[in-house]
Amino acid sequence: MISRVIDFCRRVVGGKEAQDSTLIPRDEHSISRKDISDNALKVLYRLNKAGYEAYLVGGGVRDLLLGLHPKDFDIVTNARPDDIRKLFRNCRLVGRRFRLAHILFGREIIEVATFRGSLTDNPDAARSDEGMLLRDNAYSDSVEEDALRRDFTINALYYNIADYSILDFAGGLRALKQRRIELIGDPATRYREDPVRMLRAVRFATKLDMSIAPDTAKPIRELAPLLDDIPAARLFEECLKLFMAGHGLDNFRMLCDYGLFQRLFPSLVPFLDDPKARRFIEMALENTDHRVRTDQKSTPAYLFAAFLWPLLDMRAQDILLESGLPTNDAYQIAMNEVLDDQCRRIAIPRRFTTTIREIWTLQTRLDKRAGRRAERLFEHPRFRAAFDFLEMRGEVEGKEIKALAQWWQEYQEQGEPGRRQLVSSLFEAKGPKRRKPRKRRPRKPQAQE
Repeated sequence: MISRVIDFCRRVVGGKEAQDSTLIPRDEHSISRKDISDNALKVLYRLNKAGYEAYLVGGGVRDLLLGLHPKDFDIVTNARPDDIRKLFRNCRLVGRRFRLAHILFGREIIEVATFRGSLTDNPDAARSDEGMLLRDNAYSDSVEEDALRRDFTINALYYNIADYSILDFAGGLRALKQRRIELIGDPATRYREDPVRMLRAVRFATKLDMSIAPDTAKPIRELAPLLDDIPAARLFEECLKLFMAGHGLDNFRMLCDYGLFQRLFPSLVPFLDDPKARRFIEMALENTDHRVRTDQKSTPAYLFAAFLWPLLDMRAQDILLESGLPTNDAYQIAMNEVLDDQCRRIAIPRRFTTTIREIWTLQTRLDKRAGRRAERLFEHPRFRAAFDFLEMRGEVEGKEIKALAQWWQEYQEQGEPGRRQLVSSLFEAKGPKRRKPRKRRPRKPQAQE
C-alpha cells in the first residue's frame, strides 16, 4: 500500500517525493473510533468483512484531524452501488449524475460512494461543451483514482478501517497545517467540471478559518458566470450551507469579493453598493449567525426576505407611481415579480416563499393599529419574525420606522390593560376626530291641495 501511495503522489504532484503524500499509522494520528458515529463504523466494518475496501473520507476525516465534530460521516468503497444494496436492507440508491448509496439509521444517513474512476474515454461519464460533468458514473477499483477525482486536498484524506491508518494522497495534511484551501489538479478545469466548487472553496475557507490558495482563487472571478448553468434546486441547497451554518456574514462578504453572490442574486447587483441596503443584508446575516451559534430557531425565509427587501420596496414604489394602486396591492404585485424572478435562479421552496410573503405583508400592516387591529397582528404566527424585520428596518430606514418598532416592543412588554392604553394613546395624541356635519336631506315638496 505504501508504494502505491508514493507512486500516485508522484503522478499527481509532479514528481515530488512522498513528503506530501503518505500513509500515517494508527499511533501517529489523532483520530479515535470513539469520535466516529457508531452507525458509520457499522457500515465500515460490514463492508470490510464482506471483502471490500472501506474508508471514511472527506470532511469527516478532515474535521476529526482539526479537533472538530463532523456533522456527516461519508464512506467510499470499491463495492458497486448494487453490491452495497445487497449488504444493507436499510439502503436506498440515489443520484443521477453520480449513483450513491444512502444507508438509513433512523434520522442519520450514512452516505456510501463507489470509488470514482478516470473520465477519459469512459462511456459512463459525460460532459457539456463547457466542460461541466453531466454524468459521472465512472467507477474504479482503485482508491488512488478516487483520490485524484476529489476536489480539495484537505478532502483527499482516507481513514482505513482495516488497520486504522490514514492515507494522504495529495498533501492534505500539509494543507491543514498551512490552513490553505487547495484544489487537486488544474483549478480552471476542476471549476468547469463542477462550478459549485467555487462556492465550496469559499464555504470551507470561512468554516475552517483558512485562506484560499492563490492558484485556487485566481480563476474564480472569471469563471463565476458558470454558476448560471447550475440547476436552481442545487443552488438553493448550497445557499443553505453558505448562509444557515453560522458563517453567513463571512461567506456573503467573500462571495461578493469573488463576484459569486452576484450570480446567485443577479437582481441585487445595483444594491450591493448602496450602504443602507448592504447594511440591512449584513444585519440579517449577523442576526442569523448569532441564532445558529446559540442553537436558536432560524429560517432561510427570513434571510431571503431580507436579501430581497430593498428590491421589493423599490419595485413597489415604482408600481405606486405608475399605477396609483393602493399600497397593499402594489406590494403584492411586486412580491410576485420579485419572487418569480429569484426562484428562476434559486429554487426557493413554497414553504419558504409563503413565509417570505407573510413577513413582507406584515410590514405594510404593522402601522395600522386602530381598534383590535394591533391585537390581531400580535396574534399572527409570523408576528415575531415580522417584528424583528421591522426593527432592522428601523436601523436603516429612519426615525419613523424606528419609532414604530419601539411602539411594538413596548406593546409586547405590556399586559392587556397596558396594551389597550397604548392603542388608545395613539389616537388621543392626534386629538378627537371631528365628526363631519350630517347632510340634511332636502324636504319633499308638499303636494298642493
